[in-house]
Amino acid sequence: MRLAIGTERNGLARRAVRVALVCALALDLSACFRPLYGPTASGEPMAALLASVEVDDIRMAQGQERIGHYLRSELIFDLDGSGQPSTKRYRLKMQGSETVQTPIVSSQTGRAEAGTIIANVKYSLENLDGTKIISEGVATSTATYDRSVQRFASLRAARDAEIRLAKVLAEQIKTRIASVLVTKP
Repeated sequence: MRLAIGTERNGLARRAVRVALVCALALDLSACFRPLYGPTASGEPMAALLASVEVDDIRMAQGQERIGHYLRSELIFDLDGSGQPSTKRYRLKMQGSETVQTPIVSSQTGRAEAGTIIANVKYSLENLDGTKIISEGVATSTATYDRSVQRFASLRAARDAEIRLAKVLAEQIKTRIASVLVTKP
């Protein structure tokens, strides 16, 4: 009986030491992270910094302009959804492409049952006169949709997938821009 109680106390002590180590490590690493929507290095609110980004038209391949339009609209709303005019300090330039893959094909009809839209958008955040690149990168995402034998249902499903895809890409680009602007003095 004494052996069981001693082993139990030993196990509790080890757990307490482990919890203390994890807490100490978390406290030590907490100084390494800056909250994205907290105070910025310049002291300006993040919403004002994001609103100072002017979104240019997106260059897309011919026939793929629709997803570029959706993406630009999402970014304009995400960066400055207030509708109030603001002073622009940065310019966001983008060019992109999309491809459609059909991974599932019916063996009976030979028609694709699903489609996957893959979009890549190369972006560049520059100062307003274009002399300095502040950030650049590539955002990539996919969206799937079901195809139907009804042509208009398939077209609508593809368009809905493009809208979903544009929202995801806009969120990626907005987050990356915000992470750069939060540290900019």
